[in-house]
Amino acid sequence: MYYIQKSFEISASHHLTLTYSSKCTQPHGHNWHVTVYCKARELNENGMVADFGQIKQLIHGRLDHQDINKVLPFNPTAENIARWIVDEVPNCYKAVVQESDNNIAWYEKDEEER
Repeated sequence: MYYIQKSFEISASHHLTLTYSSKCTQPHGHNWHVTVYCKARELNENGMVADFGQIKQLIHGRLDHQDINKVLPFNPTAENIARWIVDEVPNCYKAVVQESDNNIAWYEKDEEER
């Protein structure tokens, strides 16, 4: 099995829709740290699991310096963004989304989804 990891930072704003009172329902920004994990049993015709530049373009290219609520069709929690990344990036099985030093979420496909 071949594995790759791609990390980058996204500067973006969002707000959350919540069932309780929270300051996070107001527009605010983060310098999100994102790590994408991909794997493949066989390398593609270019000798890669996935192209690092394409991974960055798929995620960073769509979210950086954006209001994430206007780009993504769901409540943009860190958890939901992590799941979206796994669904968007070919061969991705895990994504970690860190919105601040102490707030980190990740989504990882379970064995049945892989």
